[in-house]
Amino acid sequence: MSEFKVDNLEEVRKAVNVCTMCGFCKSVCPSFKAIGWDTALSRGRITLTYGLLNGDIQPDDALVYNMYTCTTCADCVRRCPSKVNIVDIIELCRADLVKNGKMLPKHKAMCDNIFECGNPFGEKVSRQEALGRMPHNAKVGYYVGCTATYRSKKTAEATLSILDKLGEDFTTIDEVCCGSVAQRVGWPQEDITALFQKNVDAIKALGVETLVLACAGCYRMFKIEYPKYVDVPFEVLHITEYLAKKDLKLKAMEGVKATYHDPCHLGRHCEVYEPPREVIKKIPGLDFKEMAFNRKTSHCCGGGGGVRSAYPEVSKDIATTRLDEASFADLIITTCPFCVNNLQAAAGDRKVQVRDLVEIIDELME
Repeated sequence: MSEFKVDNLEEVRKAVNVCTMCGFCKSVCPSFKAIGWDTALSRGRITLTYGLLNGDIQPDDALVYNMYTCTTCADCVRRCPSKVNIVDIIELCRADLVKNGKMLPKHKAMCDNIFECGNPFGEKVSRQEALGRMPHNAKVGYYVGCTATYRSKKTAEATLSILDKLGEDFTTIDEVCCGSVAQRVGWPQEDITALFQKNVDAIKALGVETLVLACAGCYRMFKIEYPKYVDVPFEVLHITEYLAKKDLKLKAMEGVKATYHDPCHLGRHCEVYEPPREVIKKIPGLDFKEMAFNRKTSHCCGGGGGVRSAYPEVSKDIATTRLDEASFADLIITTCPFCVNNLQAAAGDRKVQVRDLVEIIDELME
């Protein structure tokens, strides 16, 4: 067997040694709850990473499985008393796995599509055709994202409709994939940085001063990841941050028991907790109740980190846990198309709706 070539992992040798194996991550790791083995837990994954780093183990199928069943939800980072950024370690390990030819076929297909077609679905239809909008110079820009453009179209339609109703002069962007999928699964960063620059150049060319995003994953990229590699010379707002400041005239929503699910990308990664709740509070008559685990302690839906595409059964098990926690609700509101899709798919015959907040606000706007 050929030797595993370490590149990115050398950057984290010290961090790997800092982990005390205390197991605090065990109480919060969603994939551990679904799989039940320590190898599918943050401290187990650090042990595997350390083995790769020192050449003690080889990247067999079991190791790849355990490194790629992490949803990158970052609840372990929150819980870690040693302050180890475990998600960074896992993603650097994934990058080395990819460089050594250990990339999962479904992830490779998505990344190939991103760099050939500009989206992970391999859609050849242009963004302008899909959205029915042409970019123009404006101070406010709406970055739609691949999922809302080509799959969860109601989210894109609702966001466009809200901005129209508010009378905002805004523009769509001649965008390509934000790079989140590729970065999460370990694709070479130099290729991803090129995506970053292409999007930033397209936004700057339109004179955009404030970029609005409705996808939690895309928002995290522009807010947290882009500035690490490229200059971002405009304000970045999640749609809920934008709407929380607006005087929305909304119809009542009576007789509905609702709760809110914090997406990991928006919540723990970007610490945007209150704006979605401020928007929800604007809905008259809604019977709203928090789940036991909310805000920074919110449990993952299971749809992130490339898990749903590669290991859908694990993703569904994680989603089921979150649905159980919302069993009192008729409606689960969230602000991420991945969360909507994964929770709704796992709901099956349950009498609960899972909807994106923008779709609800659009329906209720006078």
